[in-house]
Amino acid sequence: MEISITVNGRSEALDVPDNALLADVLRERLGLTGTHVGCDTSQCGACVVHMDGAAVKSCTVLAGQANGAEVTTIEGIGNPDNLHPMQAAFRENHALQCGFCTPGMIMSAIDLVQKSDGLDEQGVRDGLEGNLCRCTGYHNIVKAVLAAQDDMKSA
Repeated sequence: MEISITVNGRSEALDVPDNALLADVLRERLGLTGTHVGCDTSQCGACVVHMDGAAVKSCTVLAGQANGAEVTTIEGIGNPDNLHPMQAAFRENHALQCGFCTPGMIMSAIDLVQKSDGLDEQGVRDGLEGNLCRCTGYHNIVKAVLAAQDDMKSA
């Protein structure tokens, strides 16, 4: 199947199998390995990307479903010299340890903040319940999202 997608602002035309998952296409065909696959069952959220502006678990999206879509991965939101406010807040608030869940957590958190009128601690916890972290206990992740919320709203 031929698909055309825009990934991180770059147009891509790809021939993919009908059963190809978006996560696999991003990682294996486009080399965007920041999108992690942790469970293959949509339980962990490590594979979250934005598709047409909304957070999706890319391990549950067929590449064909992304045909014509705009996809943003963790590689498309900032760089080491100019971090996205959410990336900077995760760093400043020590909201990561091993880092495996971090790309999906950040992508989910950005979507959560963009769709909210103002989050409190419980709102962040509820909004990120589809993302699992086995290291941090979530306390600093919640702090980071609340800190980034202010920076994202003022930007």
